[in-house]
Amino acid sequence: MTHLQGAWPALMTPHAPGGGPNLTALRVLVRHLLTKEIGGFYVNGTTGEGVFMAIVDREQVLETVLDEVSGRVPVVSHVGAMATGDAFRLAGHAAACGADGFASIIPPLYNSPAAVEAYYRRLAAAAPDLPFFMYVINASVPILPLVESLLDIPNLAGGKYTGPDMFEFRRVLDAGADRNGWSLSSGMDEMCVAAVLVGSVGNIGSTLNFMPGAYVRMRSLVAEGKIDQAMQLQLKANRVTAIMIDHGFGGALYTVVKHLGIDAGSPRLPNLEQDATDAETMLRSLRQVGFDDLAAM
Repeated sequence: MTHLQGAWPALMTPHAPGGGPNLTALRVLVRHLLTKEIGGFYVNGTTGEGVFMAIVDREQVLETVLDEVSGRVPVVSHVGAMATGDAFRLAGHAAACGADGFASIIPPLYNSPAAVEAYYRRLAAAAPDLPFFMYVINASVPILPLVESLLDIPNLAGGKYTGPDMFEFRRVLDAGADRNGWSLSSGMDEMCVAAVLVGSVGNIGSTLNFMPGAYVRMRSLVAEGKIDQAMQLQLKANRVTAIMIDHGFGGALYTVVKHLGIDAGSPRLPNLEQDATDAETMLRSLRQVGFDDLAAM
């Protein structure tokens, strides 16, 4: 059973001027991240802007990542979509092209527990031989009862929990404790150390596109019992994250990756491109809080 173990980039998607994915830049980014001891890749998720992309583009992105990775680390495909048929197609595609698992958000406007449960059941069944992971972010329904209602799904392997509530995180983790292979990964970069302390097997996040080594090190420090050092590194990384949020994270991500030498183009709406003046102001602030050292780890 695939686990979301270790530090995983929620892989961003470089875009070409015409709007489609820039597969050449994507390969460069993947090769760079593979040098950083990452645990795997989470493809076409929120950071990858998958829900804003055409289905054929999402399929191309996954195929390209799998080809570049060539089995060196696991690859999980986020297949969530507003139209259930699109999500089912993407799940089947993930299985057919050799992904190690698939995942989905709760689609927008799914506001009743019964509807969300029906969606997850049908989606998991679209690729029954592939591990399936729930993606909990900005949930529209109570999460713990939802998880408990889905525990009979054979290929449900756990999930990605993006949020600061570590009490709920642990309750969701405990809900599946009797299942073989059940695990929960954290999706809020700013809470990585806290999530490790309450039992996360891994963390998946946006800022791991440019400073994954910092999170690899945080996890190692916790494992060594050096909690104070882990928290100091967490706070240093959080200062970078806070600056980027203040400057509009969606556009800022493309700026910092370009700063590292990979031109990923521009984000897709509703994310907005950062203007040059704001980008330079942000980069000055990032340098002052140790961005380059974190990116080099």
